[in-house]
Amino acid sequence: MSHFAPLVPDLFALEIRGLVKSFDRPAVDHLDLMVRVGEFYALLGPNGAGKTTTLRMIAGLLRPDAGVIRVAGIDALADPVAAKRVMAWVSDEPMIYDKLTPQEYLEFVAGLWDIAPELAKPRAHELLHWLDLLPHAHERCEGFSKGMRQKVALAGALVHEPQVIILDEPLTGLDAGAARAVKSVLRERVGAGCTVIMTTHILEVAERMADRIGVIAHGRLIAEGTLEQLREQAGKHADPAATGRTAAATLEDTFLTLVAEQAAAA
Repeated sequence: MSHFAPLVPDLFALEIRGLVKSFDRPAVDHLDLMVRVGEFYALLGPNGAGKTTTLRMIAGLLRPDAGVIRVAGIDALADPVAAKRVMAWVSDEPMIYDKLTPQEYLEFVAGLWDIAPELAKPRAHELLHWLDLLPHAHERCEGFSKGMRQKVALAGALVHEPQVIILDEPLTGLDAGAARAVKSVLRERVGAGCTVIMTTHILEVAERMADRIGVIAHGRLIAEGTLEQLREQAGKHADPAATGRTAAATLEDTFLTLVAEQAAAA
């Protein structure tokens, strides 16, 4: 697959300043967030913390009440079309056309992005190969499982080779094989210089894949950093005598401690 044009190294892939969105109550409350180019960033938080609302505003699916969103240096609120050209959005409920085959769907999406057929065809073939969809490339999507539908949706999101990939719970409900394929493609994209921003309730995935992790609660970022930095913020270290060395807390322990501390302080 031909690689996308790299971003200018000193740019952030995502910059959020003072982001606000309220429904019956504040869902996102003056959120600041910065994600570096080429970074795998996991956004964690309890249900109702504002994760999905944040991602939907980044993707241009929801208008914020206030704040600034820049994607690859582009003001996503002033020029949403330009911002969407450099990013991809994949939700936890894959939205694809049931009457199309995966091959037809990728050709359709490539056409929407005005990708020349001579580029779109090999790109689609490689994506289908990476996601173990080639044996089903000419079957209608209407009979696919959720895992297969999610892989088709991911392939469609990647066909224009975005620089920033935004995923909301992409592994929910997937079997082990489908989850492995999705994780493999995301790792490959990050290795090629792409930026991935993902929410997940599967903490082991964040622990294994993310370069940095942000913890959000009540619409605000309450902690951020590498796993080790989060452990330090949470003050979670096991008794060294237990193993003869400092035994690091799991991300689950750390996450629960950070959220509990925030709730106690609220």
